[in-house]
Amino acid sequence: METIKQTVAQNFGGAAHQAVSESQQFALEQVPSLTGKVAVITGGSEGIGYGCSHTLLTNDIKKLFILSVSKDVVDGAVDAVKGEMGQEAADKIVWLQCDLSDWKQTKETADKIASSTDRIDIMINNAARGIMTYQMTDYGLDRHMALNHMGHVILTSHLLPIMKKTASGGNKVRIVMLGSNAHQGAPSDCKFESVDELNQDLGPNGQYGRSKLANILYARYLARHLTQSHPNILANATHPGFVDTKMSTQDIHEPYPLGGYAMSVGMAPVKKDIWMGCVSTMFAATKTSKSGEYICPPAVPESGSDLAQNEELGERLMKLTRDVIKEKTYADSAAKGCPFEDY
Repeated sequence: METIKQTVAQNFGGAAHQAVSESQQFALEQVPSLTGKVAVITGGSEGIGYGCSHTLLTNDIKKLFILSVSKDVVDGAVDAVKGEMGQEAADKIVWLQCDLSDWKQTKETADKIASSTDRIDIMINNAARGIMTYQMTDYGLDRHMALNHMGHVILTSHLLPIMKKTASGGNKVRIVMLGSNAHQGAPSDCKFESVDELNQDLGPNGQYGRSKLANILYARYLARHLTQSHPNILANATHPGFVDTKMSTQDIHEPYPLGGYAMSVGMAPVKKDIWMGCVSTMFAATKTSKSGEYICPPAVPESGSDLAQNEELGERLMKLTRDVIKEKTYADSAAKGCPFEDY
């Protein structure tokens, strides 16, 4: 019965959040003051990302870099902030157009951020390709892995020097990867050993699940290596729950034109809104003092699947990530002396 209560709380929220123990409860009202702090968030203009952006601004973040593909969506988010919180809050937002599956653009975006701030306290890697069909990028790689995992690794790696500098001043720096319980849908024989393996068509759920597994493994990899050498930098992954977003109402119809209605319409009454959906991420981004956890709503550390706990698999994932990125971007990076340092 306790397991059932916890599952309901984590995925559907509402009053069910109170079903977890007191030490694992958290609400957006508990986000501390963020005065003087700087945050970066990918996909921060809609859905769970907007819930995070709004909460950061509500709690006096000094500057907020939002990375998004669509200017129209960002304009709408900025207008919403302006209407609710005023021009001063809207002026804290710096929007940068970035498709994380375009790794050259991702690196250039990181450079723009680095030239615009001397600190980064919070980094939320939220943008993702959802449960959608198999697709290849111009680099010849599965788009789910290229965007959801490798794009975020590139962005994070290029911003690490600023985060290390921020942490060296005695400040806590928190990196958050948006994972999902959908990581349990990754194939059990996942090895992360080759590009050919990454480019297998696993179906919509498998593609998405494997990329979410990678997000969790990456957070734990950073915790093992980065937090060990820089204790003030914390890296965690989160599960938002079943949230009413564009992914679950529109994108789901791309792979499942008819079957998607079960999720977009049939499950609508039990979905969380974006505010409940961003609770675990805001806990990881502003409150936790631990690193290497997989945090489910509201603030419940879970182990995740056996694959998500496999340190050797995480090391293989990151070796493959380094090898692929170096090979695919050699002319624009390694050939020009750019080292790839992921911690």
